[in-house]
Amino acid sequence: MSRLRHITAAAILTFSSFAAFAQGEKNNWYFGKGAGIIFSGDTATATNSRLFTEEGSATLSDANGKLLMYTNGITVWNGEHKVMPSGNGLMGGKSSTQSALILPKPNSSDLYYIFTTDIQAQSNGLRYTVVDMTKQEGKGDVISRNSFMIAPTTEKLTAVRHSNGRDWWVIAHRWNSNGYMAFLLNEEGVETRPVLSMVGTVHGGPNRKAIGYLVPSPDGTKLAAALWDSESNFELLNFDRSTGKVSDPILLKGYQEAYGVAFSPDGSKLYGTANGAGGGKAQVIQFDLNAGSADGIAKSAVVVATSKSPRFGALQVGPDGKIYVARQDNYYLGVINNPNAKGVASNYVDDGFHLGKQKSDLGLPNFAQGISK
Repeated sequence: MSRLRHITAAAILTFSSFAAFAQGEKNNWYFGKGAGIIFSGDTATATNSRLFTEEGSATLSDANGKLLMYTNGITVWNGEHKVMPSGNGLMGGKSSTQSALILPKPNSSDLYYIFTTDIQAQSNGLRYTVVDMTKQEGKGDVISRNSFMIAPTTEKLTAVRHSNGRDWWVIAHRWNSNGYMAFLLNEEGVETRPVLSMVGTVHGGPNRKAIGYLVPSPDGTKLAAALWDSESNFELLNFDRSTGKVSDPILLKGYQEAYGVAFSPDGSKLYGTANGAGGGKAQVIQFDLNAGSADGIAKSAVVVATSKSPRFGALQVGPDGKIYVARQDNYYLGVINNPNAKGVASNYVDDGFHLGKQKSDLGLPNFAQGISK
């Protein structure tokens, strides 16, 4: 009996270890000027792709790291890097900050939703397209395209796993408004009426102010936004994964051309990129979220990275726990090697990851919180 218990325990441990390891949904990145990265464990390898985009892209793999699809918000490529037969004509914009986001439909192993945003608050707004992976002998194809949700919106687009562990909140921002919108995606599809939270800064004015990232914290309880302008800001907010409500904004002022945002893997730090008015002063700023009050968080700001490049773009946490930093028109990404550490101990390297013969631009792939369970 004792031996049986040991065998059972070992089997459970092995299965648990495999389940923890088999979280490869974020393992394949495609972005920039044909650039890409394949992650395997702690190893990152440069690759290339058919995708060219100035800013936004989205990729998704299965739990074992097999590539399913990727997009710049206009064209959808399958796991063999071929355009899906009906994969053209999506209404995102390749120069939209977060032009696309891919989510699996709850309680389905075959259907995926691609959400898209138009450039600079233009009329195409926020839409979704549906891919059926049973089509084309398992390589997938678009079965429904460009279903309208709302317009105009900013270029911000993210998603957070619902507290029920199954559904999704797709989060965007209305234009000329302080309204954050959380659309529920469940097994019935997309609920057309969002949870609307009128909170924080009005995103409006000249259309270029629609630029900038929106990202969730690792546990999905916070959001961070970059509000791009010559006198721009970062915004930190709370998010309720049960209700979809956004609340308690903290404005972090005075970061010209704020663009990218990312939380550290442990959720204790917030990073943002800013480039100075007209570019030329690329910086990554770190905020300590354990500093207490809003004033304390604002005062904790420290520049942890500068660059030879005139502009930093997106920030994205890799499967290896490092934060990768897009450098415009460069063969290298910057890398924050220890993003949980405070200040310069976070260890930024400007030529941190060589992309081979391909170049980065301003974007990195857009992923939802909770895409890997």
